[in-house]
Amino acid sequence: MESFSTLIRTASHEQHAAAETSAFMSALLGGRLGVAAYARYTEQLWFVYEALESGAERLAADPVAGPFIRPELFRLAALERDLAHLRGPDWRAGLSAVPATRAYADRVRACAEHWPAGYVAHHYTRYLGDLSGGQVIRDRAEKTWGFARKGDGVRFYVFEGVANPAAFKRGYRELLDGIRADELERRRVVAECRRAFDLNTAVFRALGDEFALSA
Repeated sequence: MESFSTLIRTASHEQHAAAETSAFMSALLGGRLGVAAYARYTEQLWFVYEALESGAERLAADPVAGPFIRPELFRLAALERDLAHLRGPDWRAGLSAVPATRAYADRVRACAEHWPAGYVAHHYTRYLGDLSGGQVIRDRAEKTWGFARKGDGVRFYVFEGVANPAAFKRGYRELLDGIRADELERRRVVAECRRAFDLNTAVFRALGDEFALSA
């Protein structure tokens, strides 16, 4: 029988691929957009992770979401250092979310408040993605815009508290396999993973419109 972590990965594969191959991300990673586009993307991430992490402490004791709350994953402090580097000390004053980012953050916050298993779906799609594909973004950003290796500007992608990412991801998938949820709830979690990728893709689409490449 297929494990739940495998089911989640295969069921959301299409949405995951759509997010990774969006025109905005392709242009960003291909070096066809300037550092302003990277900074704007980093800014959008702040809103999503603020929603993810502001509810984390409350969920730490929850039987479903609690096992997934791992402080070594938290990204908000790293994002804020990156934004200070990218935008200067007054970065908060200029912080703004595109409507797609607001919708994404609102959904994460709603799950954190009312549906712990749904929160896990967003937790999984974000943090495991950061530990995996996020490293490609870090590498490209360092090479394209000259950030110090694993330094300010790309700290979001550096998990200093995760010594062995492969082992950590294995352990995380084991947690998913043992999640306290019946069959119907598991199906709802899979659907929420798909939704998370769709919400992320909508952010890329909005940023793609904002930073449209001239033909």
